[in-house]
Parts: sequence; C-alpha cells; structure tokens
Amino acid sequence: MQMPQTQAISGIDFCSEVYKDAYSRIDGIVIEGEQEAYENYIRLGELLPEHQDDFSRLSKMEARHKKGFEACGRNLNVNWDLDFARQFFADLHHNFQAAAANNQVATCLVIQSLIIECFAIAAYNIYIPVADDFARKITESVVKDEYTHLNYGEEWLKAHFEEVKSEIQTANRQNLPIVWRMLNKVDKDAAVLGMEKEAAHPKIS
Repeated sequence: MQMPQTQAISGIDFCSEVYKDAYSRIDGIVIEGEQEAYENYIRLGELLPEHQDDFSRLSKMEARHKKGFEACGRNLNVNWDLDFARQFFADLHHNFQAAAANNQVATCLVIQSLIIECFAIAAYNIYIPVADDFARKITESVVKDEYTHLNYGEEWLKAHFEEVKSEIQTANRQNLPIVWRMLNKVDKDAAVLGMEKEAAHPKIS
C-alpha cells in the first residue's frame, strides 16, 4: 500500500487525529453520495426504460467512484462514518424515493442529475487543491465523469422543459433548502480539510 502523504503545500497534516476525524465524515459523505447515485440511476432506468442502458452505464460509473473513495479512506487509515453520511443524505433520499414512487421523473432528475451532481462537482473541485496526492488523483478522475452525468440530466430536462416546468419549480423549492442545511452540517469538517468556506457556499440567484 502506498504510504499516505503527510503534508501538502497548504501545511495540512493528513495524519493528524483532527484531520482523520473530519475526514471520516467527509469521506463517508462522498462514499454514501456515490452509493445514492448508483441506486438512483438504477431507479431512473426503471422510470425511463428507453434510456435504461444509459442509466445502467452511469450507475456502474458511480459504483467505481465509490470504490475509489473507499481506497482514499484506506490510504489514510480512516474508517468512513456511514451512519453520519446516511443521515446527511436522508432528506434528499426520502424526496427522491417519494418522487420515484409517484413517477415524477423530472423531480428525480432534478435531485440526482442536478442537485446531487452539482453538489458533488463543487465539493470535489474545492477539495482537489487541498487533497493528499492519492485522493487528488482519484478525485480528478471522478469529477470528469460527474460532468457527463450533470449534462445528461440537463439535456433531458431541457428537452421536456415546457411539460415539466412547474414540477421542476416545485422540486427546486423543496430540495434546494435541504442543500444549504447539508452544507452547514459540514462547515467545520470542511475547514479542517482546508476547503474554502466561501467556495463551498455559492450564491444562487
């Protein structure tokens, strides 16, 4: 196993107990986030069977991402906190499941292909400059994939915008405030990892 990098240019000590404690929750979040995405894309394939092959491909990519972030935790000898992570995603998880049960495809795509993917892309891009070498390489690879996932949801919603406009608006009102609460839960841990607070709280016009 590759020995973990102990310091970055920023002076962060990747082997300190404080860092590892914060990392256990952040790594848990990204691992659970990839698991959520894996399950959500499988469900979307059931809702849109004509695109099932595409969603199957996306879900497999998310499963690979999950394994990559598990490797990041092992590299630092950190046990990721999945209990915290599952609670972190609980509200979005519930809303996605409820929308899927009601065949609200647009809402499911807003939650997974826009909100969760945008959340992931922003977080990964903020994390990359302050990551240890091992995690940086994995995260850089993952974020390239996530942009394609984001684009897929954007294209479908754009193509069906007039018929689902009101549903999209409702989905945004219900779910965007959840994201702000999620961000507030990890402010302190993100700061320990060196992730810039202002960058983690983009303004939504």
